[in-house]
Parts: sequence; structure tokens; C-alpha cells
Amino acid sequence: MTAVSEPVKRVLLAKPRGYCAGVDRAVVAVEKALELYGPPVYVRKEIVHNRHVVESLRERGVIFVEETSEVPEGELVVFSAHGVSPAVRAEAEERNLRTIDATCPLVTKVHKEVNRFAREDYDILLIGHEGHEEVEGTAGEAPTHVRLVDTAEDAAKVEVRDPSKVVWLSQTTLSVDETMERVDQLKGRFPNLADPPSDDICYATSNRQTAVKAMAPECDLVLVVGSKNSSNSQRLVEVAKQAGARDAHLIDFAREVDEKWLEGVTTVGVTSGASVPDVLVMDLLAWLSERGWGDVQEVTTANEKIAFALPRELRSV
Repeated sequence: MTAVSEPVKRVLLAKPRGYCAGVDRAVVAVEKALELYGPPVYVRKEIVHNRHVVESLRERGVIFVEETSEVPEGELVVFSAHGVSPAVRAEAEERNLRTIDATCPLVTKVHKEVNRFAREDYDILLIGHEGHEEVEGTAGEAPTHVRLVDTAEDAAKVEVRDPSKVVWLSQTTLSVDETMERVDQLKGRFPNLADPPSDDICYATSNRQTAVKAMAPECDLVLVVGSKNSSNSQRLVEVAKQAGARDAHLIDFAREVDEKWLEGVTTVGVTSGASVPDVLVMDLLAWLSERGWGDVQEVTTANEKIAFALPRELRSV
């Protein structure tokens, strides 16, 4: 009788994964501010949505606050990668705060689109998640013109003043497929709905989703390294399941993997959200290797070469 050979355990590692140019720029901006001005450096909200990054910076003297009003007068505050509304900037000015704006340039692009369409008196249907910092900052650019569309129900109910002057824009970290589903729904109601002048979903978000789609059909389990409040990391879990992975989970650290998830699993897919340092992925690969998943094959769908200059306030120092 022929012995049945054990199925070969392997890891498919998505590329691109992890840090995008906007996150890299924001984290470096905070590190450089610490270096130049010394602690404390205040940051409004989390600089990026990643537990490890936030905890590491906190240990180095960064104080994270929810609102600008919590920063003592005259101190230095960094605005996070997700962007802020003009009202937040005005409050910082009133309180004599020195500011460093670490808003991702791709979020700034959407803010500029909001301003442009508001000037032309369009109703702007902003596809995004209610309560997300990026959405609050973007909507705050023109609160009287922006209507938030989060769910299918929102798309069915949203009202506009003039159906011939309406445009859709989106949060940069959404699922590409889900966003287009909302757009199709809205176009069914508003046939003259204008598209954004260029794609709002950021290159890094769509690249990471494409890489996951490529490997998911072969995976019994996909592990996404990322934090629960990271929109783009959450989307990667959903995209993995929709693209054919049998199971998918979001974890911050390797120690959070439940060994039960690995029962009957041959192929594990690994990726990470756009605000995740690669050291956390390497820790996960080491953890999997100790348990027999030592064969790692990279699945590459794009090579990213984009980099953004540091915030203006840090360039001249």
C-alpha cells in the first residue's frame, strides 16, 4: 500500500503589502518632530491606525489627543495622515498651536476636489464609513454640500437638490469593488452623477486588494496583519473571503493567531494593511515557520516606487 504523502504546508506572501508612502511620510514626520523639538510632541488622533506604531511613538514621548482643545496653548501638534477639517485648523490657530500637517497627499487631493465641486455648487455624495477620521475631515471642507453614503440603505435614501449637479467622491481606503457597487446604485437613481476627476481610492489600497485577490483562491486561511480601526486592513479580510479564501482573520501581532484556525490548513496567505511596519509580518512568518509553515512564496502583483516629500513645516529645518 502506498503511503499517502503529507500535503506541503506553505505560505503565500502578498506583495505589495504594509506601509504605503502616505503612512511612511506621516510616521517619519512625527519621528523628525521628536528629533528636532524633543518631547512632548502632540498628535491629534492616531497618526496612523496601527497599535504597534502608536504604542512605540507613545513610549518615545508622543502624546495622542482626541481633540486639538486638549493640546496646551503654544505647543506643537501634528495632524494625522487621515486629514482634518478647516474648523480644526482654525481652532489650532486660535490657540497659538504650532502645527505640522502630516495629511496624506492623496487625502488632500480629495479635499481639493470637495472644494472645487462645492464652489461649483454641486451636491457631493461622499462614499465612506461614518465616523472615520478621514470622512470627518473631508466632509468638513464643505459640510453644506457633502452627503455621506455609507450603506446600501444610504444610497437608496440620500437626497440631492439638483440631480443634474451631483458628483461622487470616496474615502481613500475603501474596497474598490464595494465602492463601485455603491456608485452603480447611485447612478441608478441619479443618471447624471459625475465621476471624480481621478480615482479617489489610493493606489496602495487597490494594490493591496489586487495582491490578496491573486492569492486568496489558493488559500485555506488568510492572515491580515493590521489593527481593528484600520479601514484598509478590515477591507483586506473582506476581499480575501470574497475572492475565495476559506477563512480570513485580522490580527495585530503573531501571538493573536488562534491555533484552531490552522487545523486542516495547508496554504496560509499573509498580507498587511497600509499602516503596518514589515517587522510585524516577519514576526508572523517566524511564528508560522515554527509550526511547520516554513516554505514562503511571494505573490507579486505590483512594484510600488511612490514616495512623498515630508510636510512643508519639516523641509526647511
